Amino acid sequence: MWFDESVFYQIYPLGYCGAERENDFGQVRHRFHIIEERIPYIKECGFNAVLFNPLFESERHGYDTVDFFRVDRRLGDNEDFKRLVEKFHEAGIRVVLDGVFNHVGRRFFAFEEVKAQREASDKKDWFRIDFHGNTGYNDGFWYEGWEGHQELVKLNLQNDGVLDYIRRAVEFWMDEFGIDGLRLDVAYLLPGWFMEYLRRVVRGRRQDFFLMGEVIHNQNFKENLTPDRLDSITNYECYKGLTSALNSDNLFEIEHSLERLFGAQPWCLYTGKNLFNFVDNHDVPRAYTALKDKRKLPAMYAILYSMPGIPCVYYGSECGAEGDKSDNDYRLRPAVSDIDENKCRELTQLIAKLNAVRKAEPALQYGSYDKCVLNNKYMCFKREKGQDRIYCAFNISDGDVTVRVEEAEGTDLLSGEVRNLNDIYLPPFAVKLFKKNW
Repeated sequence: MWFDESVFYQIYPLGYCGAERENDFGQVRHRFHIIEERIPYIKECGFNAVLFNPLFESERHGYDTVDFFRVDRRLGDNEDFKRLVEKFHEAGIRVVLDGVFNHVGRRFFAFEEVKAQREASDKKDWFRIDFHGNTGYNDGFWYEGWEGHQELVKLNLQNDGVLDYIRRAVEFWMDEFGIDGLRLDVAYLLPGWFMEYLRRVVRGRRQDFFLMGEVIHNQNFKENLTPDRLDSITNYECYKGLTSALNSDNLFEIEHSLERLFGAQPWCLYTGKNLFNFVDNHDVPRAYTALKDKRKLPAMYAILYSMPGIPCVYYGSECGAEGDKSDNDYRLRPAVSDIDENKCRELTQLIAKLNAVRKAEPALQYGSYDKCVLNNKYMCFKREKGQDRIYCAFNISDGDVTVRVEEAEGTDLLSGEVRNLNDIYLPPFAVKLFKKNW
């Protein structure tokens, strides 16, 4: 499918556009043009899909949605967003939105009706409510919030009214804006039957609609990667393993995860499946901040693009943007105008090359994974599909390394260098992607 062959660019719209932290529900601020003006840059970097974090009307950060049928007025109006999607499509870039279906904000219309009418409201079963309890908001009743956060009111997905509301919203997004897919927020809390319901909804309009789930662990989620449920899930295991491996000079750690998830053994969890890969996002420290030795950034991104799965880069990280989880995560989500594009030009250029290679090579899109050489500070693995064979070699040390794999000639897809594959020379902190010349 198109998403298996794509390279994603993730944008957190409220942060990217410099929107106010709190929604005053006043006049519309037209800011989507800030993103539209950046489409040529995104295309030039080689990305052919964008993932937007929440952009529908919300109270603060987007995950506290109050209206699924209008975009957040801090960003613009529906016509603004419709134009933005059209511009992305004209540039050959697919658009995927963040579907937040587990919870809503306290100003969501149905919850406000329950606060006003209590037991008399026909929306009371849209949520899990105990009218004999109370919360810190002193509503005079208790309700279940997302993981204990009562500013995020948990929806009762078993209620027919809730399901119908979600169905109408998704169909609206597809029909009105022409979106190409959805990321399902906190998919680890969504029941399998709901994923099947959603798949039936989108399949009624498009067979190639992308459904990807956010999960914070990979264990025991394989049953949801089926044609009737999800196409992909977030790969937090390799995100954590890669950062830790590079910081501890222990590539055994990331290779263990790659083998466990994608190897050839019967017990490997996701062989033949493409998980959604990343080195940072809106919820975790920026890669540049998290990585102790910045000389390892090329290896970090080259491994991201070489391992099985769908690579995604968080906006600004291709330029070495920094950010930690302080200030309620707002440091992770700066305005694009605050990002220095010239800070890491070599990294930006490398990611552009990796984008081109990943989009062109079936072995990287769909190929098998096999370990070839492994040491604490250097490694090489093979991706292969049919006659296409690519050796992915990485050196995270400050010394020279030579990797030997087979007696044949290959061409480095990043530099054009041609050499014998039994003599792959890796200078300090070098990355090589050698395609075998048959």
